[in-house]
Amino acid sequence: MANPLARTTSWKGSLPFLLLALLAVTVVGLDQLSKSWVVASLPEGHWWSPLPGELGDLFRITHTTNSGAAFGILPNQGNLFILIAVAVVIAIVVYYRQLPAGDWLIRISLGLQLGGAIGNLLDRLRLGYVIDFIDISFWPIFNLADASITIGILLIVYRLWRIEHMERGKASSERSRVDGEAQS
Repeated sequence: MANPLARTTSWKGSLPFLLLALLAVTVVGLDQLSKSWVVASLPEGHWWSPLPGELGDLFRITHTTNSGAAFGILPNQGNLFILIAVAVVIAIVVYYRQLPAGDWLIRISLGLQLGGAIGNLLDRLRLGYVIDFIDISFWPIFNLADASITIGILLIVYRLWRIEHMERGKASSERSRVDGEAQS
């Protein structure tokens, strides 16, 4: 008689969720630590550059707050963005369960996005706004959570492009094979 308490779940089966959790916790931790450092080191509106000369004009650490979405659009809509962030977190976890076992790039992408969404969500819940500080002169000021979300999205776009490219290659090869057989 089989032991009803015995689990058939293998350690390998939990690795994908371990990856999601590890990436998300790492992103949230780095995001929150960096924001804490900025708040403790710079008054809001002030900046500091770790680079000398003209490079210092290109890259700065600037303490700002953002009550809106990316690039400051829709300011003072914190409750809306809290709801969106919660929906994104739930969607990522649900979708993650549906992924094929070997699709690690998508899994990494979703882990980065999950961590970024949680990092900014924590700011909104705790402070009512998001702390931004990475100031590249030609781009709106952002934070590590934003960067993580963006990198995650770019990884998904890259993965989808690769899938489409491979499918086109297969279709082209199949057409060539069929055309070759028809000429024989």
